[in-house]
Amino acid sequence: VQLQASGGGLVQAGGSLRLSCAASSSFGYHMAWFRQAPGKEPVFVAAIRTGGSTHYADSVKGRFAISRDNAKNMLYLQMNSLKPEDTAVYYCAASRSVILSAIRTWDSYYYRGQGTLVTVSS
Repeated sequence: VQLQASGGGLVQAGGSLRLSCAASSSFGYHMAWFRQAPGKEPVFVAAIRTGGSTHYADSVKGRFAISRDNAKNMLYLQMNSLKPEDTAVYYCAASRSVILSAIRTWDSYYYRGQGTLVTVSS
């Protein structure tokens, strides 16, 4: 499956952004967002399983919301109350088989799209 993230940009602290990920197919795939700061490894942000259950990193819980629209093959990440530490390149990822205990692991996702840069200024 091919993935393309979009929607990044420059925003002031406290602001909001909505990221989108267009997939060539989303039905039957667990999907997730990861982010990578310069010089660091990708870090889990949020995931949504095929059944609709959602999982969040503690750092974004209550501020970010992941959702999917299988009819449109789209994945979204609504980001509110943004902080400078949210600055990173955000990647969407997908895989048919991700065990629950590994849902926060970058290597669990076989398909990964190109990222979109989010910059939050203080």
